Amino acid sequence: MDKVATLTLNPALDVATSIHSVAPEIKLRCAAPGFHPGGGGINVSRAIRFLGGESSAVYAAGGHNGAMLKRLLNDEEIDNHSVKIDGITRENVVVYEESTGLQYRFTMPGPALSADEWIACLEALFNLEPAYIVASGSLPQGVPVEIYGEITRYARDYGIRVILDTAGDALNRAIGKGVFLLKPNLRELERFAGEALPGEREIRAAGQRLIAEGLAEVMVVSLGAAGAALITSDDCRFLRAPIVPIRSKVGAGDSMVGGIVLGLAQGMELADAARLGVAAGSAAVMTAGTELCRKEDAWRLYDEVSLS
Repeated sequence: MDKVATLTLNPALDVATSIHSVAPEIKLRCAAPGFHPGGGGINVSRAIRFLGGESSAVYAAGGHNGAMLKRLLNDEEIDNHSVKIDGITRENVVVYEESTGLQYRFTMPGPALSADEWIACLEALFNLEPAYIVASGSLPQGVPVEIYGEITRYARDYGIRVILDTAGDALNRAIGKGVFLLKPNLRELERFAGEALPGEREIRAAGQRLIAEGLAEVMVVSLGAAGAALITSDDCRFLRAPIVPIRSKVGAGDSMVGGIVLGLAQGMELADAARLGVAAGSAAVMTAGTELCRKEDAWRLYDEVSLS
């Protein structure tokens, strides 16, 4: 299996709990919380591990939350490389409202990183000499918005494939730098295309136009419960997701990325790797709170993902 490394510059300690109902101005007494490592790249590494693969997670960590984050990753037997920072790693909260079945997600901004700190993260990442880099998640204060683009440009010079899962200016600055695979959702693809994309024909046309403009070599566009679109310069395949019971949508996108990169690292054809990604994303919504995909669910669902 080719070596995979993930980068998370703004990780989080995810706290999940539940309550009968949410109301203002009163004390809300929640159920006992569960704690999980969080942040885009970290969740991708966790998904790869849960699917039976291996990867190395590089991340910034500070304070008591950072120490707990590392301990949780060690408990899950994930190869991880923390870079110490002065700030305290953020804490995100997910609350499930039992009376309505709704989920509330509270996401904090995270600490600022100094130049020495984010440079140390990049050094730790490239010292691993991976074949694939997954750069995922938001950027904390202090980190230049061009960083994903510069990582991609440097990686390309050394034959490293970059899978990018981010949004906004961080993604805009990576255009034309050689991203191998990008995983936008439909809304993000529409934002890039500058128009609504109501059907498969429009999705294909917009995706191939953006690939021609240098957005990425490959796009896997998440279509939610409908599955995903796998788009290259000369082809477009739609992957139909199996119908599954939905408990939580947290981590579905990261699980999808984990499945895709695991498949690629194991030598799967692109279409089969994308099928594994859709299966992993579907498996993730079957789990509660901030849990990710389960191996037995993902591999069972893999056989149910159809291509058209």
